[in-house]
Amino acid sequence: MKFPVPAFMLAFALALSACASAPVAPVQTVDPASADPALWVVKDEDTSIYLFGTVHVLKPGTVWFDDEIGEAFDKSDKLVTEIIEPEAGSMTAKVASLAIDLDGPPLSEKLDADAKAKYLAAMTTVGIPYQALERYKPWMVGITLAIAPLGKLGYDAELGADKVLNAAAKAAGKSIGALETPEQQLGFFNGLPEDQQIAFLNATVDGLPDVDKDFGELVNDWSAGNPEGLADKMNESLEATPELAETLLFQRNQNWAGQIKTMLDTPGTIFIAVGAGHLAGEKSVQDYLKALGIQATRVPHHE
Repeated sequence: MKFPVPAFMLAFALALSACASAPVAPVQTVDPASADPALWVVKDEDTSIYLFGTVHVLKPGTVWFDDEIGEAFDKSDKLVTEIIEPEAGSMTAKVASLAIDLDGPPLSEKLDADAKAKYLAAMTTVGIPYQALERYKPWMVGITLAIAPLGKLGYDAELGADKVLNAAAKAAGKSIGALETPEQQLGFFNGLPEDQQIAFLNATVDGLPDVDKDFGELVNDWSAGNPEGLADKMNESLEATPELAETLLFQRNQNWAGQIKTMLDTPGTIFIAVGAGHLAGEKSVQDYLKALGIQATRVPHHE
């Protein structure tokens, strides 16, 4: 199965959806859909750490925060996510400081003739004047294009698992931590060589016609608790874009595994929530934990 937009790249773009300026269109509530996402746990004598893979946008009515996931969250003293999302104005300033290129040529002039024609057509399709983004770096425009269609397809960032968990942690008075800073996350993309940024943008453009089907299948695998399915969909894109995979996925997974090992030194229970792609396939967080001598065990599902 071909995924023109590498699955892990789309997931990471969604993690940074707060950086994009396009508003999410309001959607109608649908009948509840039961989801049973995967959950893992690592333990020692006095510490339990749950690992939960999230989807950053979901459709209204998706029911997932129950059963073993709800129980694990309730037992946890602390929630840890990829980042602690800053205030909107602060995030806008952080993006502007990194994503705007005032010195180079306009974005459309950085693309070859064929890629430029496809890009301009894609911008028309999603309803964004290309002139408005001419001074942005390719990675930022790729993120904007990746998430632009999802609101019209019924997905809502406010219903993403990360936001729901953060709200629940605040309501319950749990402490909240993060594995990275917003500056670090933005820096992963901003630090990519320009040719890789353009490759990401071109892949996003090529994948737009299939985004409903492709992203829907990713969400279905997540809902079914099927990390193997997520991994299968990622494999082709990982092979096709090894440099991006190393920067945006593998290095971060390895770093997070080291942080989790350190967390085991402090007694208590922690609920870690990161994008589902980080917990699927080879070189997942679980694989790097295993290399450190730490076994992550899948928590059995129960009704």
